[in-house]
Amino acid sequence: MKSRLLWRDTIGLGYRGILTRRGRSVLTAAGIAIGIAAIVAVLGISASGRADLLAVLDDLGTNLLRVTQGQGILGQSSGFPDGAAEMAGRIGPVSRYSATTLVDTSVRRSELIPELQTSGIGVFTAKDNLLDVLGGTMQEGRFLDAAADRLPVTVLGSVAAQRLGIRALDPQPRVYLGDTWFTVIGIVDALPLHPDLERAAFIGSTIAADLFDTTAAPSAIYLRVNPEVVEDVVDVLPASVNPESPDQVEITRPSDALAARKAAEEALTGLLVALGAVALLVGGVAIANIMVMSVLERRMEIGVRRALGATRGHIRAQFLIESTLLAAAGGVVGVLLGAGITVAFAINRDLTLAVPVAGLFGSIGAALAVGALAGLYPAIRAARIEPAEAVRTG
Repeated sequence: MKSRLLWRDTIGLGYRGILTRRGRSVLTAAGIAIGIAAIVAVLGISASGRADLLAVLDDLGTNLLRVTQGQGILGQSSGFPDGAAEMAGRIGPVSRYSATTLVDTSVRRSELIPELQTSGIGVFTAKDNLLDVLGGTMQEGRFLDAAADRLPVTVLGSVAAQRLGIRALDPQPRVYLGDTWFTVIGIVDALPLHPDLERAAFIGSTIAADLFDTTAAPSAIYLRVNPEVVEDVVDVLPASVNPESPDQVEITRPSDALAARKAAEEALTGLLVALGAVALLVGGVAIANIMVMSVLERRMEIGVRRALGATRGHIRAQFLIESTLLAAAGGVVGVLLGAGITVAFAINRDLTLAVPVAGLFGSIGAALAVGALAGLYPAIRAARIEPAEAVRTG
């Protein structure tokens, strides 16, 4: 009569085989856990960064264009003419526009600080609708308006305020622009797409002209356009804003910089996932090693079981179950550890948490596959042991 063994009994045998060598089993499963944790953490952190990028782009949009002065084919730059921003605003698909102009002065916290020590803060004139076009918000206070255009007041970017040591507007702080005191009336929230404006102090165009002889020609023009015809607008912008020297106009889409940075991060993610896969492979080799040693140590047990009626298939199944259970335990622990690392990283960096479910199940599946492959050779070797030989050499 052919011997039969239920699957639940086979699993029980494999489980008991692992328990009899707990220390070795824990160390072996740890190798799998490390590889899986590395893969899950890398995938989770990458997905969280991608989700945060998409959230930023959803808020700020991909239809913002920045127009600046470039250099012509001969290396010269004539600058924008007066009214360049208004000309850009007349292009049909342009829904909103604004502009800034660089002011030739410095900004310091005190007149006692040398003028050269400006902490990299630039001064710009700004239209009152600048934040609306950029999609920015105020951290505190208010932005420039028509009433502030002629007054010695300024609004600071988030980085500029930090470098000047200004955290709040109460009591009302002042900064020294050129040789005039300006009252700070507002601090702008972070502008992820515009790091240059985060390090800026904004003042009205009228007072800039009165105190610093600033022209009305813009240094940068910001446009919101119909997303479906962005490329068409880009084609006609140079001739619109600078008819005499269209080759000296540079047009960028700030959102492209974020997308490019994310692409570079994803390339690094691929490398880190490959390193995690190497760790998983090492864990598989460790499982194969421990199972081969287990076969050698349990020759007597195998021989007795064969003598009592266990088939070669039963022996193969037992050792395959043991290796798979080891990998499964390491896989589950690794997934939990990797997910925990992702959550901690997202909270610490204030990212949108995104743990890919497919990655979690895929990682556990990879661990099971590694365990099964690693246990295949030891299982076959164990099944080939003859009962008489096992008892004689035991």
